[in-house]
This record gives sequence, structure tokens and C-alpha cells, in this order.
Amino acid sequence: MSDSEYALLARFEANEGKEEALAGFLTDALSMAREEPGMTTWFALRFDESSFGIFDTFPDQAGRQAHLEGEIAAALMADEDDLLDGEPTIEEVDVLAAMHSG
Repeated sequence: MSDSEYALLARFEANEGKEEALAGFLTDALSMAREEPGMTTWFALRFDESSFGIFDTFPDQAGRQAHLEGEIAAALMADEDDLLDGEPTIEEVDVLAAMHSG
């Protein structure tokens, strides 16, 4: 059993002209992630100029579900119409193996 067995992979596209605003939102969201209980790891990702994502891990299903209802998701959805081109794709995934280095 790992402390990162449960994960979420969210992908989203920025509205045209909002790429850097979305990148800034994700960078700033790190402070919210640090305060969120029940999260093992959190990564903000940029796949290309307008495609972004978040990958985060949790020790249990309860932590994963709490994150879906948490501050980062609420803040992103509050700015969804301005920042995002369409709805995000959010997948619940299971981590098969992980390494954490301190």
C-alpha cells in the first residue's frame, strides 16, 4: 500500500489569449495545494502552448474525493468561463508504482 495509490489527472485547454493567465493560476494554486490535507503530491502541468493539467495523488479515496470538492477545484471553476475552453477532463486513476525522493 502506497501513500500515493489514488490519483487524479485533470486536463484542460486555455481560452485563446488566456494561456498565460491559466499558467499563472496554476502556479499560484501551489499555495492552496500545500494547505490541503490528505494530498500526497500535486503537480501543475503544461503540455503545450494552450494545454494544461494537474496530477495529484492521495493515500485513500476519501482524500481524492475531498480534493474534487476543495479550494483549487472551486477556484478554477469560478474562473472557468474566462480561462477555460470547454470543461476540464478529470480522470480518477490508480498509481501502480511511485517513488518519492525528499
